[in-house]
Amino acid sequence: MLCSMSKNSLHKYVCSIKEVTSKEVVAPEVHPNTFQETLMDSLLTESFPVLEEHQTEIDDRRRVERTQWILNSPDPPNLFKELISSVKETICSSSSSSPKQPQSRRAVCFLRGLFPILSWARNYKASKFKADLMAGLTLASLSIPQSIGYANLAKLDPQYGLYTSVVPPLIYALMGSSREIAIGPVAVVSLLLSSMIQKIEDPIANPIAYRKLVFTVTFFAGAFQAVFGLFRLGFLVDYLSHAAIVGFMGGAAIVIGLQQLKGLLGISHFTAKTDVVSVLGAVLRSFHHPWSPLNVVLGCSFFIFILLTRIIGRRNKKLFWVPAIAPLISVILSTLIVYLTKADKHGVKIVKHFKGGLSPISAHQLQLRGPHVGQAAKTGLVIAIVALTESIAVGRSFASVKGYHLDGNKEMVAMGFMNIAGSLTSCYVATGSFSRTAVNFSAGCQTAVSNIVMAITVLVSLELLTRLLYFTPLAILASIILSALPGLIDINEAYHIWKVDKLDFLACTGAFFGVLFASVEIGLLTAVTISFAKIILHSIRPQIEVLGRIPETEIFCDIKQYPMASKTPGIVIIRVNSGLLCFANANFIRERIMRWVIEEDGTEENSNGGIHVVVLDMSNVTNIDTSGILALEEVHKKLVGRGIQLAVGNPRWKVIHKLKVAKFVDRIGKGWIFLSVSDAVDACFGSKMVVDPCTSV
Repeated sequence: MLCSMSKNSLHKYVCSIKEVTSKEVVAPEVHPNTFQETLMDSLLTESFPVLEEHQTEIDDRRRVERTQWILNSPDPPNLFKELISSVKETICSSSSSSPKQPQSRRAVCFLRGLFPILSWARNYKASKFKADLMAGLTLASLSIPQSIGYANLAKLDPQYGLYTSVVPPLIYALMGSSREIAIGPVAVVSLLLSSMIQKIEDPIANPIAYRKLVFTVTFFAGAFQAVFGLFRLGFLVDYLSHAAIVGFMGGAAIVIGLQQLKGLLGISHFTAKTDVVSVLGAVLRSFHHPWSPLNVVLGCSFFIFILLTRIIGRRNKKLFWVPAIAPLISVILSTLIVYLTKADKHGVKIVKHFKGGLSPISAHQLQLRGPHVGQAAKTGLVIAIVALTESIAVGRSFASVKGYHLDGNKEMVAMGFMNIAGSLTSCYVATGSFSRTAVNFSAGCQTAVSNIVMAITVLVSLELLTRLLYFTPLAILASIILSALPGLIDINEAYHIWKVDKLDFLACTGAFFGVLFASVEIGLLTAVTISFAKIILHSIRPQIEVLGRIPETEIFCDIKQYPMASKTPGIVIIRVNSGLLCFANANFIRERIMRWVIEEDGTEENSNGGIHVVVLDMSNVTNIDTSGILALEEVHKKLVGRGIQLAVGNPRWKVIHKLKVAKFVDRIGKGWIFLSVSDAVDACFGSKMVVDPCTSV
């Protein structure tokens, strides 16, 4: 009877005997508890071999069942289904995609996912509008002069910078999910546009063709951004790493600052190149030509004024609005000075070209079939990535302060559609600005309504102030841009990158010096190349670990990291630390696996060593290609030649699917696929291929 009992049944049986004996069988010379314990020990001792054999059968049956879970898992979705699922996940919430919901409800959820304003506008209150109104007006006071200056940096007429501060912010307010981010033209994107497009069209010799190309590049940038978001391709933006952005921003800030010497000094003839050598050479050559010191006096005076207001704002947080409105005050005062004193007739350079009113439709100016479409698309791709990287970094930093999550993919969709709309309404590429977002945050904005207030204020300025802005001196615009540049140079962050990761610092310095001494494109290319080299280095030489069991647990860890972990006699457990086993690293992984086996099994000539099973822990490998499968087949053949069995532990969904399709599972045997490394080790002991050191004593 005892032989047919499981451990649980035997325990109940013994407990029943214990209960009976405690009541009926009590010898005077034997204590009841002693008798009960003796009886239980004798029963368990006599039946232990049978129980152990029975439990082993149960464990084997459960292990086989878990293996079937892996082998019979459904096929993973194909690429097309994954793309469709990505679009639904980006636009719709998980609840809106449920087939159980009615069609109308799903449509409402879809619209709310595409236009977040429909969700938060229901709870919008007058108190929030008051805060957004003040923030929007403060934001507009900074945005107007900066937009004019950045348009000048992009080699466009001033009104195009103001157009860019009207249409894109309105679209973003409808589709964006950030509450603080301020949309408009920024210095780095303006520099990128001018440096890359003027190689195709000369903005001075042919301004109309140059402007058309700018609108076309803006359209392509918006299209790329929207595609990145819809298909959840945000990882492409991550190839321009944080370290590369820090170096790129620092180099671009210095180049932009040097280029502003043209406006600050009133130089007429200047270089179109962006490297520091060419710019400094143009500045030195300008001293041999007539120039007006009034530009320097006017620009430096207001530059000092703006810096003083920054100091006031830092010392007293309640006076944050003082440095925010300082650029607008500088523009108004300097323009009045020039207008009243006729300084433009005495050598002071002024804006002159300025058209007011609503932004005109520019859809007919897009050159989607011209000879420069390829170059425009390439430029749009580069600018799209840079603009997204800056904007998402700014948005996430302020979202973390407010304690909410910013969906990067939805942000990409919003940025893409706003730039597409901007390209059709005479705007160039807009993105989130760090300086204006900081002002918006300090002003107490509550929602994206502050962007709407700013856009309306800029639109009113286009209608009413264009005649006055005609006399705005270029030196003031240069001083405003110069005052915004220190925020782009982050020396502390560069030092932090150096301490943490030397390869990241190499990408940072590569971007910095590439922008500084070559061009903006070379700087970006250098940073991306170094970042790719870092990825390739880690992917082609992934870490291969030999695992051991942590004492008194079923956990297997790297024996180098955890010296207390013990190896299992007769078994080598190897983990591949790579998300992809592919053509780039297949040979390296194969060689490292065989090296570990040879080291553990003895010399290469000795095929009768102590290793019986090699367990590959595939828990970190999420995908595999044909080269990876061929490498595993070679490993299997070599192991079979040495009399060693190959086992695979915890293969992921796509990996096991491809291994089944390639018939690799049939080659090694379905019984050698396991749900975990622990299952594989237990199966090896159960098959008596290895000797359990505990049982051999």
